[in-house]
Amino acid sequence: MAISSKRERTRSRLGECALALFEERGFEATSVAQIARAAGVTEMTFFRHFGAKEQAVLTDPFDPVIAEVVSARPRDEEPLARAVRGLRSALSGLSEADLVMVRRRVRLVARTPALRAAAVTQNEVTSAAIAERLAAGGADPFTARVAAQTVLAAVTTALYAWAEDPHWTLIESIGAALDVLDQGHD
Repeated sequence: MAISSKRERTRSRLGECALALFEERGFEATSVAQIARAAGVTEMTFFRHFGAKEQAVLTDPFDPVIAEVVSARPRDEEPLARAVRGLRSALSGLSEADLVMVRRRVRLVARTPALRAAAVTQNEVTSAAIAERLAAGGADPFTARVAAQTVLAAVTTALYAWAEDPHWTLIESIGAALDVLDQGHD
């Protein structure tokens, strides 16, 4: 993913520094001041980019892409199939560098109770975006919410398994979880 603006570069640098410090020192033992110092910015700059230190690890630029790809699926597909197949399509856009960063982030979240709890809230935002796109495409709003939550529960389970098992690729892990939901995929 190419980073073009100074704002995007600063945000990316803050996220990278936060992740490295969390891995080295632990999430709880790392302060926003330490992250800002490592990134060469002020604490105020950190808070312009992230509302809390959890967000430096949990904010995922891939989430809006998922909602867009789900929205682009054929509207005659059932909501769950649209969500599953849209997510499958979106996975193909991740680079190897993205995958390395995602594994590090997910591993940290899986091992850190405070981050795991915050990830639930983050998933609600992603779920709402997916459900909104499904409903805009004609799905019943309740069915859209159930489909979005179901897909995210499967993906979260797959992500945590993948983060801890070096033998799985992200595509294999999420693919296996999505296969459970979409027995008739192509």
